[in-house]
Amino acid sequence: MTRVEVAIVGGGLVGASLALALQEGAKARGWRIVLIEPHAPGEPYQPSYDARSSALSFGTRQIYERLGLWSAIARRAEPILQIHVSERGRFGATRLRAAEEGVPALGYVVENAWLGECLWQALDPAVVTWRCPAEVLRMTPLGDGYRLQLDDDSHLDCALAVLADGGRSELREQLGIHVNHQPYGQTALIANLTPSEPHRGQAFERFTQDGPLALLPLAENRCALVWTRPTGDAGRLLALDDRQFLAELQQQFGYRLGAFRHAGTRHLYALALVEAEEQVRPHLALLGNAAHSLHPIAGQGYNLSLRDTLCLAEELLASPAEPGDFATLMRYQARQRLDQQLTVGFSDRVTRLFTTATPLLADGRSLGLLGLDLLPPAKHWFARQAMGLGTRAQP
Repeated sequence: MTRVEVAIVGGGLVGASLALALQEGAKARGWRIVLIEPHAPGEPYQPSYDARSSALSFGTRQIYERLGLWSAIARRAEPILQIHVSERGRFGATRLRAAEEGVPALGYVVENAWLGECLWQALDPAVVTWRCPAEVLRMTPLGDGYRLQLDDDSHLDCALAVLADGGRSELREQLGIHVNHQPYGQTALIANLTPSEPHRGQAFERFTQDGPLALLPLAENRCALVWTRPTGDAGRLLALDDRQFLAELQQQFGYRLGAFRHAGTRHLYALALVEAEEQVRPHLALLGNAAHSLHPIAGQGYNLSLRDTLCLAEELLASPAEPGDFATLMRYQARQRLDQQLTVGFSDRVTRLFTTATPLLADGRSLGLLGLDLLPPAKHWFARQAMGLGTRAQP
């Protein structure tokens, strides 16, 4: 029976980032790490107009710099130099600028395929072994870890099992870990667009009566669209032809980037706030969407997951105990509790505030956005939340 120190179930961006954060210390301590992933990484990275992307905060850049990966990621990372926040039909607006915060960019937009390629290339095969394509069918707790049953009828024992297999984790359900699921009654429509004017590193957060609309800058003067709509209406938008779709989007967004010339493939994602009631057990930890899944309005889901990942790696490597020690895992959870509470709360409150059509609240939102632009301390606080630095000490 093969036994390893750490088995990471899910070799996506979160799982691969944990392996990278652990690998130097793991090599020094003789630990073996296995990444188990059902979908093979595939061919070497190829640019694609329709590539899905993630918004990385400035804090996430700092983490990847520590891990020695940022110089590779930066080759295809589009900087966010300014964020324009507004509400359709209202006078209030605010602008967050990287120059005012003393940073080179408020964040970056990176294609997921490129980020994955950078992570996979950085993993040391002497420390990190891939089981791919492979799927874990069952996890059985042992006195000193877990036994994993894989879909090829093989078994693997580990001192620590990390579930990083996404928000619909069947293993999480199998282990009896309950989740708090609060649907927003909204669906996100995702697509890449080309505007007629240069985006110049600007990101836009546009609140409308039916839900927020975000445009993020991408390479080749593309923009990543995240358009939140009531679930029924999102299906209607998906069915429109490109000309009709762009005309309706233009009406909601306006002409800040000129006319939209091209829209790529559209995808829909139902939105909900999902939080696992347990993130750690003896010899078990949950990361990424398996632990918590946020509304994309504030772009904080992946960034929070990466901060969790780094914190878990630090606690595991700082502990004299073997991976899976419950006291070590509880220290990790205690360290990240405030960050998680503040980030989840910030994302959820902003979502609910800007999706309420009550006239009094609408007036208050407009004044609030105007107030942010007029009050530097409040604006700086808001910018730090956006940059993923809200729970860190001031530089």
